[in-house]
Amino acid sequence: MTVQTERLRARIADQLGRARDRTARLADAVDDEDLTRQHSTLMSPLVWDLAHVGNQEELWLVRDVGGLTPIREDIDQLYDAFRHPRRDRPRLPLLDPTQARAYVGTVREKVLDLLDRVPLEGRALVADGFAFGMIVQHEQQHDETMLATHQLRDGEPVLQAPPPPPARVPVGGEVLVPAGPFTMGTSTEAWALDNERPAHRVDVPAFFIDAAPVTNAAYARFIAAGGYDDPRWWSEPGWRHRMTAGLSAPLHWLRDGDGWAYRRFGRIAPVRDDEPVLHVCFYEAQAYAAWVGKRLPTEAEWEKAARFDPATGRSRRYPWGDREPTAQHANLGQRHLEPAPVGAYPAGRSPLGVHQLIGDVWEWTSSDFRPYPGFAAFPYREYSEVFFGPAYKVLRGGSFGTDAAACRGTFRNWDLPIRRQIFSGFRCARDPRAGEAD
Repeated sequence: MTVQTERLRARIADQLGRARDRTARLADAVDDEDLTRQHSTLMSPLVWDLAHVGNQEELWLVRDVGGLTPIREDIDQLYDAFRHPRRDRPRLPLLDPTQARAYVGTVREKVLDLLDRVPLEGRALVADGFAFGMIVQHEQQHDETMLATHQLRDGEPVLQAPPPPPARVPVGGEVLVPAGPFTMGTSTEAWALDNERPAHRVDVPAFFIDAAPVTNAAYARFIAAGGYDDPRWWSEPGWRHRMTAGLSAPLHWLRDGDGWAYRRFGRIAPVRDDEPVLHVCFYEAQAYAAWVGKRLPTEAEWEKAARFDPATGRSRRYPWGDREPTAQHANLGQRHLEPAPVGAYPAGRSPLGVHQLIGDVWEWTSSDFRPYPGFAAFPYREYSEVFFGPAYKVLRGGSFGTDAAACRGTFRNWDLPIRRQIFSGFRCARDPRAGEAD
């Protein structure tokens, strides 16, 4: 065994452990009744997510990679996300909390045993530990989903985290991203998922993009100006949804005298002006952008702003470079339970001077979720391919609830444009006016 292989095994074990520690914290924060209750029809009971991550780990690592005898083949259909909509899952004969914890523990024991002996080369599923990385990212994605479920639950606060750092530099205005091609996507990131592949050149016209995400203060001005009551700013489907759903402010915002408060993980506090706005749907973001005379960036524009280095012409892994994120670069991994103020992470800015592209809030783009040229489904169609089309919009950048393992400059998230229980915000873009890009 080479030193490189030993390091890869150690990295995989560490990532698997970090993901499971986070899952356990989210599950153990509430009692069994809360674990099995459905807190919103948009979300699964927390105990479903707990057993689901174990079932996926069993399917891909124990059975496929390891070739071992199934542990609980009888529960596969219960934890098939495509077989049962979230609203129906509480009525299934799910594993109870004790059974779920025992099951995921048994699966993990077998996975760590096979990690010590399975070759991490050869077929694509195991080369560079891809299947293990896929499972790490899958569990971390469900951990963010579980965190969103915590945000929707009623009751006393059960999650604790220190506040994010304060703003360290003033950030405002727009940044000009020059016209020209850049490399979008990746063909070299070992654990990149199929929808991030392959790398390809995209020629992007010059555009301006906000240096920071839209803040609560800016969004509150849109509300105060009657933005929710004026169909001029809304697309036709957006206005229909605004009327049908009765939208009047971001999810979890509450009137507080002449201002606003929000409820966050069971606590109510005044809305912070300098924080990126959170829990808005695509249609709300689109309407705000129209109100200020701008638009949402395309997915290609967002990625170029995040990755393109004009000095070298190459695309970085992250806005700050190729190094993995640290606490100095971005607000990730549930380190804090809220977005950081604008200007809190100057070390994470892009070469062009765009801030907080990674972490804090997922950012809506104007783009439909589509395959890249040369896309190939791997290792199964249901991860990405079945979602391609105009029904889903792309979000980029990750949130404070996204782990670094599931967040990079090429990572693509997607959701229905009406969704806002996710940790979603946005920034605006616009085309240059005459002479601005010369």
